[in-house]
Amino acid sequence: MNTIKTEILDNLCYTDLVYQRINKKLKTNFSNDQIETMLVAVLNETELSCFDKRGKNFYVSNEKNNIRITINSYTFRVITVDRINK
Repeated sequence: MNTIKTEILDNLCYTDLVYQRINKKLKTNFSNDQIETMLVAVLNETELSCFDKRGKNFYVSNEKNNIRITINSYTFRVITVDRINK
């Protein structure tokens, strides 16, 4: 596995507010554990070519799940998760 993907998975972290933001943007009502499990699964299955570092963030697009995860590249903190518009 590539070091960037491994580093993200090993260091991924969340703030209390990001859980609420993710549920609001995805129109879901997942628990914190469910969100973390979902994001790790999506990151694991996403091809490395879909990891894009722009500026201070990583943007991980997963078309199968129709979401894009934004992660701070310095702290590995999840910033938000958006639906991908097809």
